[in-house]
Amino acid sequence: MKGKRILIIEDDQRIAQTISKGLKEKEFETEIAYDGKIGSKYAVSGEFDLILLDLNLPEMNGYQVASLVREKDQETPILMLTALGETEDKIEGFERGADDYLVKPFDFRELLVRIQALLKRSKVAMEKENHKIQVADLIVDFDAKLVFRDEKSIQLTPKEFGLLEFLIKNHDRVVSKAEIAEAIWDQNASQSLNVIEVYINFLRKKIDKDFEPKLIHTKSGMGYVLRAE
Repeated sequence: MKGKRILIIEDDQRIAQTISKGLKEKEFETEIAYDGKIGSKYAVSGEFDLILLDLNLPEMNGYQVASLVREKDQETPILMLTALGETEDKIEGFERGADDYLVKPFDFRELLVRIQALLKRSKVAMEKENHKIQVADLIVDFDAKLVFRDEKSIQLTPKEFGLLEFLIKNHDRVVSKAEIAEAIWDQNASQSLNVIEVYINFLRKKIDKDFEPKLIHTKSGMGYVLRAE
């Protein structure tokens, strides 16, 4: 999540600064607004990957800010922070466009987990909408059947593309040879074991050999995983 920009709309300066400091230590970029009016102007700019939004704000409350943001932006995740933990308050927050709700006081570790989950969910949704997935500098365009690594076009056979498509759609998850065999060769792993290994080597030569970081990793006894390490 390095480099992601987070807008903190919180009128309690101590809380806002504490959150900002913690997020910066995790390599996020942050901006703070101390009232709803200024926060809403920042929020609709489209420059942020996530909005942390307090409910009780001067000038304009969190419900109003969320509604205004959602009129212009349906994608940016909104995480509401509030001392109000009643069900009715949460329901209204969600109805106004919040994606998640965290009741004060909270542990920063829980806030961080919520933020990471929302950013990951947002990234997956965007990938599905664009029909592309990027891991490190590898980009796979499923509609055009194109593959790029470090902006260089990589030519793959249909079977190689199918294997790469399966790996990148499951990126960061170890997939077994049995899963690959069923998805790509429509047969069991015992029949396809050698073939899978051959095609994994084909892919490595094309998308890993001349590039860093290496993306296709073997997990002994488990299978393969595509991720930047």
